[in-house]
Amino acid sequence: MQQTFDVFGYAHGHFSEVAWMGQNTNHLFPKPVVRKAVQAAMKEARYEEYPFASGLAELKSAMLEDFALPQAKVGITSGGTEALYMLTRALLSPGDEVISSDPTYLIIHKFIELSGATTVNHEIYAAPWRLTADRINNSITPKTRMILLIDPLNPLGSGYPESEVKAIAEIAHDKKLLLLNDVTYRDFADKHTLAATYAPEETVTVWSLSKNCGLAGLRIGGLFAAPDLFSKIWKYNTNDLGVNVLSQWAALAAMKVKKDVFPRIKSRTRANQRRIKKVVESVPGCSLPVYPSQGNMFVIDISQTGIDPQKLQQELLENHNVFLRGGNYLSPKFGNRFIRISFSNSTSDVERFSTAFPAAVQKLRGAPA
Repeated sequence: MQQTFDVFGYAHGHFSEVAWMGQNTNHLFPKPVVRKAVQAAMKEARYEEYPFASGLAELKSAMLEDFALPQAKVGITSGGTEALYMLTRALLSPGDEVISSDPTYLIIHKFIELSGATTVNHEIYAAPWRLTADRINNSITPKTRMILLIDPLNPLGSGYPESEVKAIAEIAHDKKLLLLNDVTYRDFADKHTLAATYAPEETVTVWSLSKNCGLAGLRIGGLFAAPDLFSKIWKYNTNDLGVNVLSQWAALAAMKVKKDVFPRIKSRTRANQRRIKKVVESVPGCSLPVYPSQGNMFVIDISQTGIDPQKLQQELLENHNVFLRGGNYLSPKFGNRFIRISFSNSTSDVERFSTAFPAAVQKLRGAPA
């Protein structure tokens, strides 16, 4: 029996050699900003004491200012993932239904299922490549408890216009439903609207600094919610002694400069998108369903090539040191049609992809099924 290729084991085992374009990580945020903050906290030996349990006040203020949600309460968690776990366990019960999509970020679905709830998945692998208020409204049943609105959407890169966010938020308000607004990639969008603007009492906004500030490995994120809703969620907080102190100081330093540096980062991601588009269009059978992306990723549809995305993932990583992700973990139905690529990367990473992708597809086209 052939052993399954350990994609993460290989990638981490060749860490400095790999072009990391498979996990939507940001390699463009100024590295000295973060390093200086962590080094200063280390020099002061802040790691010897527990963090302030409720989080750095200055960091919480910075997040409230960045999101312009002054009436909400903010909680800091070990990455946005922990916030997602907490809120699903706190707010969902066995038998509840959550309106979601396919493709989507399926880790949230896992947390929903751990709560005993289920997802109602709208197929969105077709224009407009996102949920719509009409489809959501028509699928509400007495069991519906929550709407999952990921904006911009991982993995497709599609974004929601303000009119659609407003309409979905109004449905949540009128039907007394919870609205989970995961906005991890909002800083990469041309324009972004928070659902809490229109449904402040029903919306839980989950944020992360993994992507925008390049802090994926430090695991720092959080959530916003109205006070009553926040209290229900925070009962499930397992970090009662606080989130990693080095992560918080790094996050604060990053937030102090994000407004100034992010326009350059976004400009580079858009240039990278254009380069990737040119490469993809040169390879027969490959296409970009969503372009331009409103996040720092999109999918490359390879269904017309007959190539298994998992095999393409392995070929790119093992023989070219380019790490993309097959779509299987992002879509039960459509995952065999695409591979996901992120592009908040250096120009050299994108150029390596530009050489590797056509070569890998050409090689696998001639391989036996």
